Amino acid sequence: MAIVAGCGNSGGGNGAAPAEGSDKKDSGNNKDRVTLKVEVFDRGNSPEGVTVTNNEMTKYVQENFGDPNNIDVEFVAIPRSEEINNLNVLMAAGTAPDVIFTYNQGAAYSWAKQGGLTDLASAIDEHGPQLKEYLKDSLQYGVFDGSQFAVVARRVHLQKYSSIIRQDWLDQLNMPVPTTTEETYETLKAFKDNKLGGDRTIPFAFALAPDSYEPVIWSFIKEQSDEARYLRSVTIGSREYPILMDGHKEGVQFLNKLYNEGLLDPDFALDKDKKKKTENFVNGHSGLFTFDTGTAFGGESSTVAMLEKNVPDASVVPLLPFTDFEGKSRQPAYTPAGMYIMVPSFSERSAEAIKYLNWMAQDEVIQFMAFGEEGVHFDMVDGFPVGKDGDVGAKLLYNSGDMLIVTNGIDFGSAEKNREYMARMVQEKHREMAKQSMEFSDKDAVQQPIAFDKPLDSEAKYSVVMLEKYEELLVKSIMSSEANFDKTYDAAIKDFMDTAGNEVFAERKAAYEAMK
Repeated sequence: MAIVAGCGNSGGGNGAAPAEGSDKKDSGNNKDRVTLKVEVFDRGNSPEGVTVTNNEMTKYVQENFGDPNNIDVEFVAIPRSEEINNLNVLMAAGTAPDVIFTYNQGAAYSWAKQGGLTDLASAIDEHGPQLKEYLKDSLQYGVFDGSQFAVVARRVHLQKYSSIIRQDWLDQLNMPVPTTTEETYETLKAFKDNKLGGDRTIPFAFALAPDSYEPVIWSFIKEQSDEARYLRSVTIGSREYPILMDGHKEGVQFLNKLYNEGLLDPDFALDKDKKKKTENFVNGHSGLFTFDTGTAFGGESSTVAMLEKNVPDASVVPLLPFTDFEGKSRQPAYTPAGMYIMVPSFSERSAEAIKYLNWMAQDEVIQFMAFGEEGVHFDMVDGFPVGKDGDVGAKLLYNSGDMLIVTNGIDFGSAEKNREYMARMVQEKHREMAKQSMEFSDKDAVQQPIAFDKPLDSEAKYSVVMLEKYEELLVKSIMSSEANFDKTYDAAIKDFMDTAGNEVFAERKAAYEAMK
């Protein structure tokens, strides 16, 4: 879908017109005014003066979808770092919003199995023609046990993680950009030994977050067959965790080595939201930074721009820092399915929920929610929207990705055009680096094998506890002494297996045999 083809002004202060899919016949006095409650992630990053539930974008939604349809749209903040725990409580109490979403397939299936979700098939048929046309095959990912319990967003960009390193630090040491795991290790040691970040030098900016540990661990995985990945990994949320695969222990042991040599943040276990990790890097204390692809480059408030502002002589370069046993840059990639959007079974607003998603699936609405208004928030350059310099769109677009829930990314028709657009979103001096970073994140990337025909009951049942136990395994193993690593790691694996793993892997084996 080339979203910008032929697009012009998206409506000034009024934004995009309701147009098709807004069901004007139901607006005005044709029915009583109702309230539609919609989840929104709270990442703690709202600009001063606004909140995730009251800002320029929420007003746009109300004026352009809510008012024409006689609906009050009420946004309900859910902390991103605690979303499943919060949603579980709200679902159990019958107080969850009418529109909820998560990337955690297991949690979605668990709610479906418990009778907690609405079958949306009839509502989509009646109120979602534009939604069906936009999502196409993505809808099939939301069918559990033959029922359409979720609307699954399109995921455009499949790249997962990228890395950058301080080029100016390498220059000071007369060292090349590392291209293997061993070279990266030696580089990190040199950063520390020479205290290039001052007395607080933390060579590898690291947090208890997937964009820190996954790039390292996956580079150590030796098994590649689909069978091994079915039988020796688990799915938690939208991620594959290769916990029993050959190489997993070695990957964690490498992180243990880095920790014990002072090459990681000693307080990484307390940094699940990555705030301290980012602070260490932008304030000049860290040399290697791994991140969710597309997030480090951008405008004046981006990670790289903030580093250059705080440390005027700083410069960075993209790299592939970790290599596997074959010398490849093995790294995980996303599946084409994005977040799962659902309506609780106790909600009386399934029709309004689908109308909302159907309205959002229009080209002009996607454009405004992604980019704002042409001439105000962005200019068209060579067929692409390019954000204006400064903070003109900060209060409108700061959480655009969490508001525009029918798509994860904007599709311009090809991978090359999509990368070109992503590069155009960043400051001109960083564009080539941003493009190279995205190209690197595609190299030797591996997607999860095609999923089972439905989520596994055990993975849904244990989705929260498995993540807790996995993070516990990482923290205990990474922070143990090198002498006690084997004992600590093996005990943590046993705890994981006794708590949930044995049941999960037994079901995965049975499902794999049935699928064969």
